[in-house]
Formats: sequence, C-alpha cells, structure tokens
Amino acid sequence: MGFLEWATMSRMKEAEGSSARREEAESGSGPPLPHPPIAPADEAAVGELVSAMNLRRLYRDVTLALRSGLRDAMADFSFVRTRGLRNLLKFFRSIAGSDESIRLFRHSQTIPELRVVPVLFRNSLQQSKDNPVVSLSHIFGVEPVKIISPATDSEVAIALRVLEGCCLLHSGSAALAHKHKAIEVLTNILSTRGTIEQGACLDALISVLLDSSSNQMDFRECHAIEKVTDLIKDEQADENIRLKCGEFLLLLVGYVNRTENSPLANIHDEMRRSLGEKCASLIWAASQFGSTLDPEQRQTALQIQARRVVESLEL
Repeated sequence: MGFLEWATMSRMKEAEGSSARREEAESGSGPPLPHPPIAPADEAAVGELVSAMNLRRLYRDVTLALRSGLRDAMADFSFVRTRGLRNLLKFFRSIAGSDESIRLFRHSQTIPELRVVPVLFRNSLQQSKDNPVVSLSHIFGVEPVKIISPATDSEVAIALRVLEGCCLLHSGSAALAHKHKAIEVLTNILSTRGTIEQGACLDALISVLLDSSSNQMDFRECHAIEKVTDLIKDEQADENIRLKCGEFLLLLVGYVNRTENSPLANIHDEMRRSLGEKCASLIWAASQFGSTLDPEQRQTALQIQARRVVESLEL
C-alpha cells in the first residue's frame, strides 16, 4: 500500500469516528453527564416543598369527601341522604389509621359548612312533628309544596354510626351534639325505633357521653339510664339488643369510675335500684376488665361480661 492510499484511509476512518461521536452527542446515547451536587439546604427545601404539596393534596381530599357527603346528606329524599351518610362513614373508616388525616378532619370541623353533626340532627336524626302545620296556601297556592321523605330505619342507623365516628375522631363534635339536644334525641330513638337503630344508638350514646360533662348532665336529667335498664330487663326484647345494653352499662360504669367529679357519679346507685344489688355489683366488678388487653381481646372480654350481666337478670 502506497503512502497516498494509507493517508486516504486514515482520513476516512477519522471522519467516520467524528461522525459517530457527533451522532452520539445528538442522539443522547452517550454516557450521561454527571449531575451537579445538591446542597443540603436545597435538599431540605425540596423535601419541605414535597411535604407541603402532599399535605395540601390530603386536605383537598378531606374537604372534597366532606362536601360531597354532606351535600347528599342534606337532600330531600331518603335514598340520597343514605348514600351521603354511607360515603361519610366510609371516609371516617379510611382516615381512622392516619394521624395526619384525623388532624385535618378535626381542623375541618372548625369550618361551619364542613361540620357533620349539625347536618345529622337537622336531617336524618330530626325528630318528626306529631301534628305538622298545613297551610291553606299550600293547598290552593300555585307554589309547589316541598316534599321531604322521612328517614328510613337504615338511614337513621347509618346516621347514628356517622355520629359515633365523628365524636370519637373529634371530641368537639360532642359539644356540637349537645347544642342539638343529642341525649334527648338518642333517648327517643332508643325508646321508639327498631333493633337496628337501637344497637347503633347505644354505641352513639357512649361516644357522645365521653369527655362531655354537659351531655352527661343531660343523660342524668333525662333519666336515660332507665331506658337502658328497662330494655335489658325485657325478656321479650331482642337478645342482641339486651347484650348491647349490657355492653353499654359496662362501658359507662368503667368510664365513670375513671373520671373524677363526673355528673354520672351516682350511676351505680341508680342501677342498683333498677337492676338489683347482684346485677349492679356484677356490672361494677366486670367493668374493670381489659385495661391491659389489646382492642380485639378487650372487645371479646366485653361481650363475655355483657352476657353474664344478662344471664344474672334471668336467674
């Protein structure tokens, strides 16, 4: 090979190499350029920004769920209200394990249009009027009469579950419930509604009474304990409701025993007069159970003790 041919081939190889390097640069398939190091201050700022965005997204989800559920819960028709209540109950269950979501929910209850309790008592738990006033203008007038369907058994039961969850997640909701005469309303439900509502009502009563001296005073003044003891003594009543009454009495006495200067401090004496010394003493002794048990074991122990209370009345 002559010098001229060798030089020509070298020039061609060099051109091919330059072209390949240019194509790699243009296509980006070459080795990636190293990223500049991030300063610790910048990294912290990015972390704070991400946290703030996540918190804003979470708050948006909380407010959206509340607005949607409350809008339906205020509807004129029972099936729409029931749908809204189910969604609210589903929302409560979804946030029960998240401290941040619970904190945001508690904050939302300081905003009037997002408060759950007033909506419940103005709609699903509203006490019906025995003698509604009918105006002649409604009959002969041209304006259509607004028809609101009454609450069904299912709607009332779900509303009571929502009330229970709301008060357990946010203690301030019990104070709101007091403004709507919650104890009077719940006592009436316990006396007049069916077994589905009665079971939910007993659970809601406990949640409303916790850490609320005003509701406890109403409970005492309404003689609501007599409604519970009458129900547990009624052998014709549903067995599950009688057991639920036993659980209620155990939880109530156990709570009162741990609370100083409670308006219900004399509740044990009232139960002794209504249920007898033997049953009242059993309730007092059994109410001390479960302080070191996990929630599942505590619930099992509660059910066992409630059955013993009911059986003691039948002996």
